[in-house]
Amino acid sequence: MHGFDELRDALTQYLEPEQVDLCYQAYLLAEKGHHGQMRRSGEPYITHPVAAALILSNMRLDHQTIMATLLHDVVEDTSISQAEIQETFGTEVASLVDGVTKLTKIKFESRAEAQAENFRKMILAMVKDIRVILVKLADRLHNMSTLGPMPRLKKKRIAIETLEIYAPIAHRLGMHSIYTGLEDLGFQALYPMRYRIIKNAAMKSHGNRRELTQRIEHDLEVALSELNIPYEHVFGRTKHLYSIYRKMRVKKASFFEITDVFGFRVITEDIDSCYRVLGALHRTYKPVPQRFKDYIGIPKVNGYQSLHTTLFGPFGVPLEVQIRTREMDRVAQNGVAAHWIYKSSGTLVNEAQLRAQEWVQRLLELQRSTGDSLEFIEHVKIDLFPKEIYVFTPKGDILELPKGATPVDFAYSVHSDVGNHSVAVKVNRRLAPLSIPLVSGQTVEIITDPTASPSPSWLNFVVSGKARSNIRHFLKSQQHIESITFGRRLLEQAFIEIGCVYDDVPDESWQGLLLDLKVKSIDDLLFAIGTGQHMPMVIAKRLVIAEHSDELEGTAQHVSYAIKGTEGMAVHFAPCCQPIPGDNIIGRFEHGNGIIVHVSDCGLLNKKRSNPAQFISLCWDAAVEGEFWVDVTVEVPNKLGVFAILASAISDAGSNIGNINIDPQDGKHNAVTFSISVKNRAHLARVMRRLRANKIVMRVYRQKLG
Repeated sequence: MHGFDELRDALTQYLEPEQVDLCYQAYLLAEKGHHGQMRRSGEPYITHPVAAALILSNMRLDHQTIMATLLHDVVEDTSISQAEIQETFGTEVASLVDGVTKLTKIKFESRAEAQAENFRKMILAMVKDIRVILVKLADRLHNMSTLGPMPRLKKKRIAIETLEIYAPIAHRLGMHSIYTGLEDLGFQALYPMRYRIIKNAAMKSHGNRRELTQRIEHDLEVALSELNIPYEHVFGRTKHLYSIYRKMRVKKASFFEITDVFGFRVITEDIDSCYRVLGALHRTYKPVPQRFKDYIGIPKVNGYQSLHTTLFGPFGVPLEVQIRTREMDRVAQNGVAAHWIYKSSGTLVNEAQLRAQEWVQRLLELQRSTGDSLEFIEHVKIDLFPKEIYVFTPKGDILELPKGATPVDFAYSVHSDVGNHSVAVKVNRRLAPLSIPLVSGQTVEIITDPTASPSPSWLNFVVSGKARSNIRHFLKSQQHIESITFGRRLLEQAFIEIGCVYDDVPDESWQGLLLDLKVKSIDDLLFAIGTGQHMPMVIAKRLVIAEHSDELEGTAQHVSYAIKGTEGMAVHFAPCCQPIPGDNIIGRFEHGNGIIVHVSDCGLLNKKRSNPAQFISLCWDAAVEGEFWVDVTVEVPNKLGVFAILASAISDAGSNIGNINIDPQDGKHNAVTFSISVKNRAHLARVMRRLRANKIVMRVYRQKLG
């Protein structure tokens, strides 16, 4: 395809003559810009934007989208500027071109980071105008169809990116034709041998089953005609190849086990006819129980609407039937693109457009709360592969959530503030754990508390990208604040040790040190101290004026830093020795983690004492707060009811059990290790006395790995 003729023929079928002429002007500018440029296949480069535009013209996209598609590479690859496009064709076309222009001028540490950042920028462009992604998808679809001359490794990388990002986006926007095209082309590029084998098997299978397919089509048409139910046509549908391959892998099944289900589609005139067709089909062939889905009453998250039912066909062959109106079928094939095709056709298409815009808006919120591009794209991948469930708010509104979603996911889908302040949940008016997986049809009510905040443990069970991103964002912000506060306390302590006052440090000393360390602000420096990146004593001495060094030596005193238990994520307790209030303790600075608190005689710590500057003297504050986990091992005979006795003793001593590990000794005795929460050594001693008071207990001791 070297010219504009084929594209002109497609455009004249639905655009006004002046709009077609504008598209031709865009083509001429693109041809001029790309003159002399060749694709790897040897074809003139202009064939690529024309082919991408033809894909969108077959979906009947508006003329501005077609123009942007023709021009989408000229800013990057030619001497034509963005300003020239804006002057010639207007702001809207220029904005679309800008949204899909590749970002090659940005330097990144890795290819993965570059791809992630490009995708992030594309999402931002989609927020302004969702047609940006339509152009990008058409661009990717044509590129995938011409991957042949590419090196093997590059083919594989592009195919993986297509299957992981672009195909799911097309599916999420309801664009079935582009989605299946991208998946099959990605499959072909990634696994060429498997693609050929499944394609040949599918063609052979289709030929063998033609007679049975025709018989089923005839039976369904007769049933509808006898009941005078209007329908447009009934036809058999085939699964695309990557769908077959994916099911073979997931179900660990053979090709014939996957393809023994026949698929049919019935297109009708209106919604009322859809339900009448359903009744007629259930009279003709018996329905398979619990295999009916009403996506008309509750549309899919991408706007898809249809009735799905599975029937027992001739010879016991399962039949999967989709029933939808003509308009629903258009939306199913073109998804959000149908908004520009059938603007006057009613609310169905507007609903699909609205859902797509809501999804893109959620992506924008996601990227705002995400630390970097790689983390963002990780969350987006989670969001792109949902198996939806549908739950109700107390007011009766429907919310779509990914399969396996919990009340915390539900809370964040309502609003970030609701998620951040969640404390409890009622599922169908009964209290339930925040970690319980939800199922379709449940009514979920979140109970909040303004003083509550997310728990790090929530990351163990949330499944939605929005929930995971918001929790991580909150925890990072909380850690930042706690680390600054902790860093200041450490620096103040260091000043006391050298006989100085923190507040007396002049601004000139601060500014000089910040400049020397290349740190932007005092808070950033305190954060670095709190996370173990700088030693507080070193910083304190550098802030002290040199001429006072002699008198400082004379006033220096040894002071231990007091651990209060409220330092948050800036202080971590070593799992090797499990320090608790009452133990003699010492701290070790660890880069990025602040202080790791150890028992003074920890065996593992002694191996790391080569650098004294990494250590800090610690003590427990008189008003230390919180509960501390410690392992206690109890040796008991292997008898019925022993665990209940031990658990009761621990509970009676006011302690909670977090974990239990059983080590069989000789078949007659067990060493049972309980992970229990205590307030201090006195509390631990009380628990151990309770355990020893039982006659069945042979020995009790505190477990220390260090």
